[in-house]
Amino acid sequence: MHIETPQKDIAKGDKEVFEFLTDLKNFEKLMPENIDKFEVINEDRFLFALKGMPQIVLQRQTQTPNSQIILGAASDKLPFTLTADILAVSDTESKVSLSFEGQFNAMMAMMVKHPITNFMSTLSENLTKI
Repeated sequence: MHIETPQKDIAKGDKEVFEFLTDLKNFEKLMPENIDKFEVINEDRFLFALKGMPQIVLQRQTQTPNSQIILGAASDKLPFTLTADILAVSDTESKVSLSFEGQFNAMMAMMVKHPITNFMSTLSENLTKI
């Protein structure tokens, strides 16, 4: 299952956006209002839970300075990645798109597609406010 957000204009340069996203505690600022729990486990892992949903642990998988960060599920139960692609426009502006790639069976994909799409939209929208 693949979900992608439209590119969003960010009033920060690519380096500043990259540094914001590589500091995992900043993801709390991007979370939806219905967040139930957020905890940084270590510099490469954090967990979060939205009301009525199970806890999810995300861990940094790879990063390319100033252009891409890939986080992945720490559990094999729901294998997925969350990727932020950063495109420099100028020293003070960049564009960011988020993509979700998950390997789910058809039934699970049908159940999670709408909540994940909403979650991704919220992250993307909140990113414009950093």
